[in-house]
Amino acid sequence: MHYKGSTFGYSLVAGAVFTALTSSAVVAQEVTVDEKQVETIEVTATRRSGTLQEVPINISAITSDVLAQQNIEDLDSVARWVPGLTVTDQGGRNDSPIIVRGLNTNSSGPGSDGGTVATYFGEIPLFLNMRLLDVDRVEVLIGPQGTLYGAGTLGGAIRYIPKAVDLDFTTAEITGDVFTMEESDSLGGEGSFVFNAPIIEGELGVRASLNYFNNPGFIDYNYVVQEGGVSLPDPDWTDSTAISDNLRQVEDANGEDTLTGRIAVRWLPTDTIDATLTYFFQTQDVEGRSISHYNALSDENGLSALVGKYESAYRYEEPREKEDSLLSLEVKADLGFAELVSATGYSKFESDGQRDQTDLLIRLDYSYEEFPAFSSYTEELSERSTLTQEVRLVSLDDGPLSWIVGGFYYDTDSEGTSKEFTPNFDVYAIEVWGVEGNYRPDSLEYFSADEIDITEKALFGELTYEITDKWDATIGLRAYDYEVSARSGVDLPLYYSVFEGRASDSIDLELTEAPTEDDSGTLFKFNTSYKFTSDTMAYATISEGFRIGGANGAPACPDNVDDLNNQIVCALPDEQTYGADTTTNYELGVKTNFFNNKLQVNTSLFYVDWEDPQVTGATVNGQQTITVNAEGAASKGLELSLRGRANDYLTMYATYAHTKAELTADAPFLFTAQGEAGTELQDFYDGKDGDRLPGSAEHQFSFGMTYSQEVFGDKMLDVNYGITAQSDIYTTVGLRQDGEALPGYAISNLNARISSETWSVTLYIDNLFDKYAFVSTRRNVSDIGEGVYDSVLQPNGTELSRNYGHYILTPRTVGLKFNYKFDM
Repeated sequence: MHYKGSTFGYSLVAGAVFTALTSSAVVAQEVTVDEKQVETIEVTATRRSGTLQEVPINISAITSDVLAQQNIEDLDSVARWVPGLTVTDQGGRNDSPIIVRGLNTNSSGPGSDGGTVATYFGEIPLFLNMRLLDVDRVEVLIGPQGTLYGAGTLGGAIRYIPKAVDLDFTTAEITGDVFTMEESDSLGGEGSFVFNAPIIEGELGVRASLNYFNNPGFIDYNYVVQEGGVSLPDPDWTDSTAISDNLRQVEDANGEDTLTGRIAVRWLPTDTIDATLTYFFQTQDVEGRSISHYNALSDENGLSALVGKYESAYRYEEPREKEDSLLSLEVKADLGFAELVSATGYSKFESDGQRDQTDLLIRLDYSYEEFPAFSSYTEELSERSTLTQEVRLVSLDDGPLSWIVGGFYYDTDSEGTSKEFTPNFDVYAIEVWGVEGNYRPDSLEYFSADEIDITEKALFGELTYEITDKWDATIGLRAYDYEVSARSGVDLPLYYSVFEGRASDSIDLELTEAPTEDDSGTLFKFNTSYKFTSDTMAYATISEGFRIGGANGAPACPDNVDDLNNQIVCALPDEQTYGADTTTNYELGVKTNFFNNKLQVNTSLFYVDWEDPQVTGATVNGQQTITVNAEGAASKGLELSLRGRANDYLTMYATYAHTKAELTADAPFLFTAQGEAGTELQDFYDGKDGDRLPGSAEHQFSFGMTYSQEVFGDKMLDVNYGITAQSDIYTTVGLRQDGEALPGYAISNLNARISSETWSVTLYIDNLFDKYAFVSTRRNVSDIGEGVYDSVLQPNGTELSRNYGHYILTPRTVGLKFNYKFDM
């Protein structure tokens, strides 16, 4: 995905970068900047005001100025500057996995986000990798946040804080961006408009923003069938005529068009009430995956020698349309003794996608590949609606005792369908194999549907006591209760029509109830901090987080499943549900200032104990992806950040994180059942005590510098360079199930900007040295016959498979951006 440039206010150049790019940095308020010091910054992320160095928790935030300066456009690029946070850019088609402190068990690939980090839009929980338009800051809370933020905070929480409606001034701003990417045949662009106006000065106002982003893409789908079920997906690869007769080329097939908008109305009817009604939406039209099949096909596949570094070999285009929307009402009321906050949100998500499914059906070994023109694709629809309500009281007393108490309600309903099509396979089976059944004109081979309802309720509170002027302590507690109900069903229309004589247009899909999953419990937090001097503060935290359990979207197997010979997708009794998992975080941190606040150094040591981690598995029947519980895992390490001012012109910053995350107990049948427990074969598909967890690097590092200088009398020149680096990443737990270690890499970004008070022009280069690197995988080498136990398991169709591949970095991007602020 493209990382664009933007403008930033030069009055905060010297300090904003450092403040925002460290593991303890948070939101900057209006402050006075000492030209020779790192500025003092007010923080509000914990719902109480305090300075950066006084807040006794591990928290990061990137302000709007720094979002612009670092060309940060979405969460993928935010993560590069927050130690302990990993977000793997897998393109816009699927959600990128978010991992904090290595807490992840899912193998690399689409759908690998495990939900261990909660994301918020303002006060409302909303899972979204949004375009960072008109955003005041992005806050990242590192470590479990169960007491205040609830479910899904095993690793931490991320909040997108939109800019508030200004009730005093009318402002407008336009931004334009034009860029080009290596390997792309078209220009990309982005344009946005922001407007703010008071309707009744000081009382009622409106703020609106709209942004359109076009990424032209850089991956070519050069081997797409001309017509499914007619064209040969694997023609004679040495015959150019046969190739052109059967296949077509789609250039830049992983492009993206995204439209993001927000309108907010703010009302202050009295001095004590502040209410904001907001509607937010984001629509994405994504063309395909950012996957390369370079060196990812079997040597026996004639296509292997033809695929280039920026080519995918999928047989079908793989578009996906996504739409997110949120309607929210946030009300704050000053009651004198406390502030009352009410946050109500109703969000919806819809998606419609298509993908190549040929390889799965070949891998299942039902002889589909005997049909020379065999290919398959899916059509997938999903929909989710969520209602949330939180009410809390935050004390306003000036005494040594302060408190927060509140209640939370969450209800989400989701449903989805998946259809697999095998064009003309019915004709082949009847006319060539001689099957005496009925044709299936719609080619519908598989049809599944599922519905899931989740309800969560919670009461929470925190109590802080200032023991002395230097020492305070906080305890927190959250009591929760949740219930998950699910219904699902599967039909195999083509099989039953062609092989069993069912009617040609028949569908027999009955949704069956899965066992209800429910649970209740409590989460605990303890924090204490001590200020040794005016420049040095230490803190200790014990906190818990949890993730709710649920039901897997696979129908229950019939009692006679072991006697069936036909294809079936179903869940055995122990595969139908999974339980909640919890984390307990133990952390020590120190925040220090040196040389009259010219240098700030913050560090933390942590250990996270993960109980009953939810892991990705597969059903024995049909290899349907499901979630199961392992016994335990743990993560430990350190996070370090430095920021300082070399002189009035040059500022520098650096961050480093070391994380060691691994299983703490064996996880039998972690991936699948391939043999008897304890055998050498099954051991390879089991997780083992000490196995490293996948998806994040053990070492992460970032370094940057900014040079600021007045030019032409009243203009400002800002030059910024940044480099981010990471060590290798495992794609599976302990490299089992033929996982691989993806090599580490470093990325450099450079930009230069000239600005006045009303306009700016920025030239930027992202991925300065055009680094080519793998960031994630889809599937593994067993698909192409190179698995450790392929000689035993003998996977089908390895010479045809195009499933295994690598997500790759976005190539070098060069762009020019302008911004203009209207004086109204």
